[in-house]
Amino acid sequence: MFSDLGVVAIGRNEGPRLKACLKSALHDSAHLVYVDSGSTDDSVSMAIELGADVVSLDRSRPFSAARGRNAGFQRLMQITPELRFVQFVDGDCEIAEGWLQQARAALLSNPQTAAVCGRRRERYPEASIFNQICDIEWDTPIGETRVCGGDAMFRCDVVHDVGGYKDDVIAGEDYEICVRIRQRGWKLQRLDHEMTMHDVNMHKLSQWWKRAVRCGHAFAEGFAMHGRAPERHFAKPLRSVVFWGGILPLLAIVLCWPTHFISLGVLALAYALLWLKATRAIRRRGRPTSLSMIYAASCVGSKLPECIGASQYVWRQLTRTSPQIIEYK
Repeated sequence: MFSDLGVVAIGRNEGPRLKACLKSALHDSAHLVYVDSGSTDDSVSMAIELGADVVSLDRSRPFSAARGRNAGFQRLMQITPELRFVQFVDGDCEIAEGWLQQARAALLSNPQTAAVCGRRRERYPEASIFNQICDIEWDTPIGETRVCGGDAMFRCDVVHDVGGYKDDVIAGEDYEICVRIRQRGWKLQRLDHEMTMHDVNMHKLSQWWKRAVRCGHAFAEGFAMHGRAPERHFAKPLRSVVFWGGILPLLAIVLCWPTHFISLGVLALAYALLWLKATRAIRRRGRPTSLSMIYAASCVGSKLPECIGASQYVWRQLTRTSPQIIEYK
């Protein structure tokens, strides 16, 4: 076990997935904090039994992954202030054998690198089309990167210096903290190593839809915080969402209403061309044609719910309403 390394796991009603997560964390780390966001199952008692230090978030404030990670990191620093590295992991993920060792070694050998991530895989990609989509989404390029996801190892002093995550960011909080870290001159790396095994457990179209809505909300909120030059955070995906999920359908309806069959045909053709372009892009990454077609269909189909999510963020800003976490499980 590494005495200078701690793990923060966050979760809500994860059941057996949480047990696997905590056990994998304790394999190479003597310091483990689990942060619970209002679970109604036996998550808290299970974590205590396994030896984790447990933090239960106050239910009077809205839950968020950012709030959970901050609470876990603060508790970790209280009990072991000498720690140098912290691994954040979601409670539905199991840390791959050897990952903590590889990530720690990478940070020790690269003093300009603030955080490292690896390959996050879906545990049961064959269980549903939606699981396969997530598995493809998480297969990101190896090398220097602009962002790390929710599972990543950070230098503790860097997390402290940037003020941690932003509690009120309900989606895309992992990308947002990476923006602030890079603005301080640090680098981020994606290692060629297995990192976590994720159990997304997504089998319904409604789950996919809610996840896309959350993604669109993240695009809009991230752009609002860091969208100006030179960062242009989420500028490109947000433009795509607004155009394909909002402007184009509205133009087809409003401008071509008397000949709506023609407008629908033109719209369908435009989306088909976008789908073909996305399919070719995924195939170039080495994916089979069938999976490339499925993933491309998800990319195109998600434009509408993502536009709805972005609109929800704008409406929340205009009405000054409190953010509420968007859950798909």
